[in-house]
Amino acid sequence: GPLYYKGLYHLFYQYNPGSVVPGNKTWAHSVSADLVNWLRLESALDRTEPYDAKGCWSGSVTVLADGRPAILYTGADDVKNQAQCIAFPSNSSDPYLREWTKPSSNPVIRPDGPGLTPNQFRDPTTGWTGPDGQWRIAVGAELDGYSAALLYKSEDFVSWSRVDHPLYSSNSSTMWECPDFFAALPGNTSGLDLSAAIPNRAKHVLKMSLDSCDKYMVGVYDLEADKFVPDNVVDDRRLWLRIDYGNYYASKSFFDAKKGRRIIWGWANESDSSSDDAAKGWAGIQALPRTIWLDSDGSQLLQWPVEEVESLRRNETNHQGIELKKGDMFEIKGTDTLQADVEIEFEPGTMDEADAFDPSWLLNTEKHCREADASAPGGLGPFGLVVLASDDMEEHTAVHFRVYKSKHKHMILMCSDLRRVVPEIRAVHTGLWRLLRI
Repeated sequence: GPLYYKGLYHLFYQYNPGSVVPGNKTWAHSVSADLVNWLRLESALDRTEPYDAKGCWSGSVTVLADGRPAILYTGADDVKNQAQCIAFPSNSSDPYLREWTKPSSNPVIRPDGPGLTPNQFRDPTTGWTGPDGQWRIAVGAELDGYSAALLYKSEDFVSWSRVDHPLYSSNSSTMWECPDFFAALPGNTSGLDLSAAIPNRAKHVLKMSLDSCDKYMVGVYDLEADKFVPDNVVDDRRLWLRIDYGNYYASKSFFDAKKGRRIIWGWANESDSSSDDAAKGWAGIQALPRTIWLDSDGSQLLQWPVEEVESLRRNETNHQGIELKKGDMFEIKGTDTLQADVEIEFEPGTMDEADAFDPSWLLNTEKHCREADASAPGGLGPFGLVVLASDDMEEHTAVHFRVYKSKHKHMILMCSDLRRVVPEIRAVHTGLWRLLRI
């Protein structure tokens, strides 16, 4: 649940205070004035009631018409039923929002109605208002054995009723986690506030988490039918657009009223073993916050680290005009290899040597990256960076590129290979890869 409130950025996130393995889900809480330096506060939500005895799971924060924020989250009970619960700040004049109250009306939404699976019903979105002035949210669910973003309406944000049709559903999977729904103007890096009037030419984006990654569709929100209508319906979910092709899941966006942009946050989980996590005392990181917007065609999302990240840059090392031939390597010295931001531009001498692109690779890009790794020769590539390398190269990570000829344009494949990274730095490097990946 990220939001901007009374001059501070807030990030509420899933946290287990007693272990590095999943369980005992609470809402941890940190605040920042600049999205870079963070102060950790006490937990906002803990397991205190029968309806959240097995965890205060994911949800969202919505700023209501009176300026008061409200948390909607999923509570899980002792028999694994999931329901949507609400919490309000005990003192909404406190800019730090230190304390939250769960009203006696909880749970406010139960998995009632035909076709619902009680333990596949979670992660309510941020609320928005329709032309009728009523609040709306979407909840990820399994409906009649298929995935759906269920639509609910309310006049007061407390009493909710299920609409007789989903916001959108698909028979390509069984459950969507962490849905996100927002509006964007094609080609405009400014964000849109769902609580304000949305321009007619705006598009809407429906994001969902499945298959260990975050995918999305671009389309229009049909106000009359109260449905999301994708511009393109792709039956094979492996071909759905992705927010990120790296280690990135359960992302959540919010409108930053301070700078008029939409910011998205995602979670990078661990590739270490549980024993490695226990040894270092933590597991999982938040990726860098990113500004996100639609391209000029309105067909896909673009993103970039928030501008505040620039404040972390110092001690620049600059090299230009380096000519590399096949097998050449140029070492960049004078940098902190555990924390570096790399901007690099490659200029091939010719594109004629590029191999033909096989569209079937899009069905499993990770598999193709493993097969076409940095040691496999190609027409135009691989070329790129070797990072976190030991002197003898026994430990290193390759971030490499290949260029392919497609039917009407060239395609670029970007891969990273973590198989030669030592466990102690793999988690740190996952965060670094987020930055390089963007």
